[in-house]
Amino acid sequence: MKLTPRLAVLLAVPPLLWAGNAVIGRLVRNDIPPMALNALRWLIAFLLLAPLARRLLADPREALKRWRGLAWLGFLGMGCYNSLQYLALHTSSPLNVTLITASMPVWMLGVGAIFYGVKPARRQLAGAALSLLGVAVVIARGDPQALLAVHFVPGDLLMLVALFTWAIYSWMLARPAPGLRPAERPDWNWAESLMSQLMFGVVFSGLAAGAEQVVAPAPIHWSPMLVAVLAYVAICPSLIAYRCWGLGVAEAGPALAGFFVNLTPVFAAVISAALLGVAPAWYHGLAFLLIAAGILVSSR
Repeated sequence: MKLTPRLAVLLAVPPLLWAGNAVIGRLVRNDIPPMALNALRWLIAFLLLAPLARRLLADPREALKRWRGLAWLGFLGMGCYNSLQYLALHTSSPLNVTLITASMPVWMLGVGAIFYGVKPARRQLAGAALSLLGVAVVIARGDPQALLAVHFVPGDLLMLVALFTWAIYSWMLARPAPGLRPAERPDWNWAESLMSQLMFGVVFSGLAAGAEQVVAPAPIHWSPMLVAVLAYVAICPSLIAYRCWGLGVAEAGPALAGFFVNLTPVFAAVISAALLGVAPAWYHGLAFLLIAAGILVSSR
C-alpha cells in the first residue's frame, strides 16, 4: 500500500479533530452528561447532513433492507465509541484518553487476525512498536523514570472498551456486510452513506441518553461555550472526521489506518498546551517523529 500525500491527509485529519473532541469533552464534563452530549452531537450532525442526504431520507427502503449491517455500524461507531469516550473523560484526562487511543494499531491488528483471518505482517508489528514508543515518550515527558509514576483510573478502562468497538467498526467499513459491499449497495453518495449509519446511530445514542437520565439524572447547563462545543463536535469530529476516516480506511485498510490514530495524543498534547498558553515541548516533536516512522514502516 503506497502512502500518498492525499491518503496521509485523509487519515491524519480525524486524529486531529478527535484530539480536539477529547479536550473540549473534558472541559464541559460538568455542564452536560456524557450520553446527552453524544446524543445531541449526532442529532445536530443528522440535521446538518439531512439536506445532502434527502434522497435517502425521502425513500429509506434501501437502507431498511440493510438494517442489520447499518445498525451495527451505527451502534458501534456512533452509539458505543463516542458515548464511552465522553464517559471516560469524567474520570480520565484528555491526554490519558488519547494515549490509550494510541494502542489502536494493536486492536486493529488483533481484530483483523481473530475475526477476519488477516495475520499482521512483520513490518506492521515493527511499525506498532515504533508508534507505541512514541506514545511512551509523550507519557514520560522525555523522562523514562516518569513512566513508573503513571496512574490509570476507571475512565481508562472504559476507553479500552471503546477502542475495541472502534476497531470492529473500522473493519466493518473495510469488509462490509452483505448488501453493503460496493457491488451490492445502492448508488449512495458520501452523505447518504454516512446518513445510512447515522439514522441508526441517532436512535442508539438517544436511547443511551434516555437511560442515563433514568439512572443518573443530571441537568444541562446551557451557555454560549456549550453551544459552540456542540457545533464543533457535530461538524468537525463527526461529519468531517468520519468522512475522511471512511475514505482513508476504504483505501488504506484498517490496519494501516490504525497507526494514524497514534497521532491523537500528540495533537491532544499540543491543543491542551495551546489552551493553557504553553508551547509544546521537545518530546512532542520526538514522539511525532517516532509515530510517523511507525506509519511509514507499516505502509512499506
